Amino acid sequence: MNAPVPDPVGLEVRWDRLAAATDEAASTMLRTAFSTIIRESNDYTVVLMDRQGRTMAESRAGIPGFAALMSSLTAVILDRFPHEEWQDGDCVITNDPWIATGHLPDIAMITPVFHRGALVAFAGTAAHSPDIGGSPSMGATDLMSEGLLIPPVRLYRAGRLEQGVKDLLLANVRLADDLWGDLEAQAAAHAVCGRRAREFLDDFGEADFEEFAAQVHAMTDAAMRAAIRELPDGVYRAGLDADGVEGHPTRIECAVTVRGDRIEIDYTGTSGQVPFSTNSTLNYTRAYSMYPLKILLDPATRTNWGSYRAISVTAPEGSIVNPRFPAPVVARHLTGHLLSCAIYQALAPVLPDRVIADSGGAPALRVRFAGVDDAGRPFAQMLFANGGMGASKEKDGLSATAFPTNSGSGSVEAMEVASPLRFARKELRAGSGGRGRRRGGLGQEIEVHNPTSRPVQLVLLGDRERHPALGLAGGEPGATAQVVLDNGKRVPLKSISQLAPGASVVISFPGGGGYGAPEDREPELVLADEIGGYVR
Repeated sequence: MNAPVPDPVGLEVRWDRLAAATDEAASTMLRTAFSTIIRESNDYTVVLMDRQGRTMAESRAGIPGFAALMSSLTAVILDRFPHEEWQDGDCVITNDPWIATGHLPDIAMITPVFHRGALVAFAGTAAHSPDIGGSPSMGATDLMSEGLLIPPVRLYRAGRLEQGVKDLLLANVRLADDLWGDLEAQAAAHAVCGRRAREFLDDFGEADFEEFAAQVHAMTDAAMRAAIRELPDGVYRAGLDADGVEGHPTRIECAVTVRGDRIEIDYTGTSGQVPFSTNSTLNYTRAYSMYPLKILLDPATRTNWGSYRAISVTAPEGSIVNPRFPAPVVARHLTGHLLSCAIYQALAPVLPDRVIADSGGAPALRVRFAGVDDAGRPFAQMLFANGGMGASKEKDGLSATAFPTNSGSGSVEAMEVASPLRFARKELRAGSGGRGRRRGGLGQEIEVHNPTSRPVQLVLLGDRERHPALGLAGGEPGATAQVVLDNGKRVPLKSISQLAPGASVVISFPGGGGYGAPEDREPELVLADEIGGYVR
C-alpha cells in the first residue's frame, strides 16, 4: 500500500503549478515554431521529469501518446549519457524510432535542469519535423530510405552549439530553415521549463524534486491500480482486421489480462512485420496501448510516469507491432492507432458503459503535399484532418475529432499562406457516421486545388479503405475512406502520385462506428439528424 499524502491540497497546488509550466513552455513552442505541423496541428509534447527521467508533469495539449514515451526514452539517454556527464546548457536530440516516438520525422530533445549547481530534473519535448530527408516510397523496405536517422547526440554542449551536428542535419533535409526553426522552438520551450522549475524550487523552499516526484508518482499509481481492481479478473480477447498493404493485410490479436491491480496486454498472434512503413515499434505500441487504458479507467487523474506502472505490454519480436530494426516505420500510426479499437472491443463485455466503438480516425489519414511554387520556392505541407469518433452507450460520437491521437485539424488558411495550395471546401461528410442507438461521429470531406503550373506530389498514408470502423452492441460501421481526383480516378490510400496543374482532389475521411441497435434511436434524434443533414 502507498502511504497517504501528508498534504493533498498542497501537493495539488504544486502539481498544478508544474503542469502550468509545461503548458507555458508548449505555448512558447507553438508561437515560435516555423512549421504548421506544430503551430496548427499540435503534433508535439512537452514534459518535465525528475532526475531519473520519470515524467512529473505533462503539457495538457499536444500528443498524450508522446508523453507516455518520454520516460522510457530518457532512461535510454541516461544509459548513454550518465548523470555525472551532464552540464548546464546541454541538449541531446534523437529520432531513433526504437527509443523515441516511433518514426524518423519526430525529433525528441532532452535537456537537464540545474538548480544551485545540482542536476535536479530534465525537460523533454518531441515534435514532428517538416522534413527529415529520405525519398518517400510506398515500396520502402528498410528505415534508411525514410530519412536521416539521428542517434542520441548532443546538439548543444554547456550552451555551445555543436556546429558539426547542425551542419549534418541541415545538409540532409530539403526544408532546412523550417527544420532548424522548429528545433530552436523546442529549445525555447526547454528554456521556459528550466526557468519555471527553478522558480518552483525557490518558491516552495525545496532543494530538489525527489519528494514531490515520489508523491505524485505514488498518487497516480494508486489511482490507476484502484481503477483496475474494480474490473473482474480474467482474460479478455479481441481481434480486428485492417487494410494493411497489398498482399499483407493487417490482423491485430489482443489479449487483455486483468489480475488484481495489474493489466497485461499481449499481441501474440498479430501479423508479422512487413516490408512497408506500417510497422509500429514496440515503444509506440506500448504508448498507444497504455494511453487508451488510462483514459478509459482513470480519466480524471492527471497523467505522469506513475499512471502506467500497473500496465505491461508485450508483443512477439518480428511482428507488425514489434518489428526488428531496420524495418520501415514512417506510417507506424496506421497500425499503432488501431490498438485502441482492439483493446476497447476486448473490454466491451466488462465495461459496456465506458468503451466507445471504433473511431474513423483510428488510424489517422495523413496527406502530404510537396512541390515547388511558380516562383521556384519549395514547399511541403502535411494535412492533419480527422475522421469521426466512435459512439458510446450514452452519446453520439464526436465528428471530425482525432482519436486516439490528439492532433488538431489545423487551419487550412495557414496552409494556404505557407503554400500555393487552395482549399475549395472543408465540410462534414453526411451519412459517414455508423447508425445505431447512438450514431458514430461524422468524417469530413476536404477538396484541395493545385493552382500552380507545376505538378504537386501527393503522398497518402491511410487505411479503412476496405475495413470500416466497427460498431458495438449492434451498432453499424462507419463509412470507409476514399480519395478521388476531379477526373473521377480513385487514388489508393497508400500511394504517391501527382496532382496535376489546375487539378483538384477530394479527400473523404471515414466515420466512426455506431453503438446499439439503430431501431432503438429516439425518434426526436432521428429527426434532428435529418434536419442537420447528418444522414443521407
